[in-house]
This record gives sequence, C-alpha cells and structure tokens, in this order.
Amino acid sequence: MTFKNIILLLSTVSTALIGGLFYAYSCSVIPGLARLSDVSFLQSMQSINRAILNPLFFASFMGTLILLPISVWFFKEQSTVLYLLLVAALLYFGGVFLVTVIGNVPLNDLLDGSDLTKLNTEELTALRNKFEPGWNFYHRIRTIASFICIMLTAYAAILSRNA
Repeated sequence: MTFKNIILLLSTVSTALIGGLFYAYSCSVIPGLARLSDVSFLQSMQSINRAILNPLFFASFMGTLILLPISVWFFKEQSTVLYLLLVAALLYFGGVFLVTVIGNVPLNDLLDGSDLTKLNTEELTALRNKFEPGWNFYHRIRTIASFICIMLTAYAAILSRNA
C-alpha cells in the first residue's frame, strides 16, 4: 500500500468517524434529549457539549479537515478520484466544519455561559427554545453533509484501486 493510499484510507476512516458520530447522535441522543424537561435537557446538553471537547474528537474532526485536501493533492493524476475528493473536501469544509463553527458552536457557547441554577421555569423554556431548534437544524445539515462525504471518499477509494 502506497503512502497516498494510506492517506486516502485515513481520510475515509476519519470522515466515517465524524459522520457516524453525527448519525448516532441524530438517531439516539437528540430523540432521547427531546423527551427531557427543559432543565434536564439544558443540563444534559451542557454536559455533552463540554465532554465532546476532547483530543479524540478533535483528532477526527480536524484531522478530516486536513486529510481530505491532502488526499485531493495526492490524487491529482486521477481526475475522477480527484473530483470526488475535491467535492468531499469542500463539502466537509462548508457543510460540516463551517456549519459547526458558525452554527452549533455559538449555540453551545450560549448554553455554556448560562447558569441554569439561576433561571426560573420561563427562562429555562426560553433558553431551550432559543437553543434546541437551531442546534438541531445545523446538526441535520452537518449529518447529511457528512453522509455525502463518506459516500464520496469511499467511492474515491474504490476507484483509486482500479486506476
């Protein structure tokens, strides 16, 4: 296996790890949290948002952002593979990374800066209503974008072997 194939493999795996995280979250965590009271929902999201800021998450989230463009460069001689990886890299940058940074992170910061113990019932409901719909909207975008990126990188990996 060549170095460029190893990079493509790592790109595919890291893309799948992030996509899998978002998919699993969509299938289990979001529906589960939706059933909670306002205070329980907000406390849980605060805890989850703090817990995910760890080296393993950053390695796969940022690693994908770095590995996909490197894969594009390595496969510049195989036009179909190059275009699949280029689309995946651009989609990951815009539909996953930027959506997270511009959409989800500011909402996470809003929630993290809230002292839930000092809010009354109406304030908790208002905070949840300010947080939850937008956060879930941005999360759906990045989940769909991640799924498409997985498909593109996996297909590129298959085609790269046939060239």
